[in-house]
Amino acid sequence: MNAPGGTPLPDPPGYGRLARFFWPLALQAASQSLCYPLVAMVAARGPGGTLDLAGLAQANTVLFFLGMFAISLVPTGMVFARSREGYRQFYRVALGAGACASGLQALICLEPLSALVFERLIGLPPAIAAPARTSLLAGIPLQLLFFSRIPYFVAMYSFQASGLASLATIGRVVLTAALTPVFCLAGWVGPAWAVAALTLPVALEALVSRAMAQPFLARQPALGAPPPRLREIFEFSLPLTFGGYFLTLAAVAVAAILARAPEPERMLPVYYLALGLASPVAFSATRIQTLVLAFPPVEANRGRTLRFAWAAGALLGLLPLVFLLPGLDRFYYVTLQNLEPADLPWVRRTAALFVFFPLAVALRARGEGLAAALNRPRVVLFGHAVLLCAASATGALALSLAVPGSLIGALSLTAGSFASSATMHAALRRARRPDPQPRAVTPPT
Repeated sequence: MNAPGGTPLPDPPGYGRLARFFWPLALQAASQSLCYPLVAMVAARGPGGTLDLAGLAQANTVLFFLGMFAISLVPTGMVFARSREGYRQFYRVALGAGACASGLQALICLEPLSALVFERLIGLPPAIAAPARTSLLAGIPLQLLFFSRIPYFVAMYSFQASGLASLATIGRVVLTAALTPVFCLAGWVGPAWAVAALTLPVALEALVSRAMAQPFLARQPALGAPPPRLREIFEFSLPLTFGGYFLTLAAVAVAAILARAPEPERMLPVYYLALGLASPVAFSATRIQTLVLAFPPVEANRGRTLRFAWAAGALLGLLPLVFLLPGLDRFYYVTLQNLEPADLPWVRRTAALFVFFPLAVALRARGEGLAAALNRPRVVLFGHAVLLCAASATGALALSLAVPGSLIGALSLTAGSFASSATMHAALRRARRPDPQPRAVTPPT
């Protein structure tokens, strides 16, 4: 079987090969979320105590909002950076986007923008707004580092070296865990030091990833053709970025609905405790998108990636149920998380309902990967808009039916991702033919 240009295509990947590529990515995704709870103790031991911790959390929210463009760069790189010419252009876009995000972050740290964002828009009291501004200012290098490492990840993913790529991230988590007690014992505490404890491991992660990526960059083919234009890469990324904002708005909308359900002071903690275990595995399921892009031609592998997404999503959904085992549920939720014992049955019900959430995310991620590979990023944008609408409508309907708040959250997020997946796959079925010379159909040699 040959590609359009006559290049022999690899044999279709077996499920074992797909699994060997996916599970390191899943572990990498899940482990990233561990860094923020680790540095929380550094912030909370500052002069402001929990106020400093709240400021750090709000600053991280703003940092991630400004860096939303980064979520689109991995699929963009998997599409455009498969040759030396394409990689150079993609690298410029990634660094340029990181510089823009860091510049905006620096502007927000200046008065009166700082007061406008933290005190007026977000509504923080001055005691929390001050450490939030400090954290955001200290996080400018962190923002740039987040963008700078992406091209190296893309180079390794394109050659299906996900296990190697995940080692750098796991090392980052280990280093963060090691630095946190050192900072606390040395008295280096407060929001700025907490950001430093995040930044140093990310800097090392970027350097290690750069070194690991060099052999793969050397193997990239030089096609001799004109490289993709910077504008073309940017226009491809933009719909994916706006889709990410729709996902953020969906989470905000669901939280707003939960706050209007009966007993919000009881149901919101229950919901977030259950979500705290479901979120890491659901985030792991998003890596199905990378898997689809790493094994071209996507048309030939449609059936395999669909079945793999079903299997991986179902397995990931079962993992948090381990914490519902008798004895372990009380130890984790009541002893460690300080949940009221009377609310433990509600956590069990909510966690059980979240079992379908990673599956819905895995299927949605497969649709995102197919759309990106076939040069249809607007399909992803449309799918994420449907997610926002479906999650909001499900939540509103459940609220009108007097469904308990914690269950509303699990139902809404799951229904939104299933609706998004169905929308994207339906749109792609109606346009089975890829655009002429799609960028992602030829694997690197």
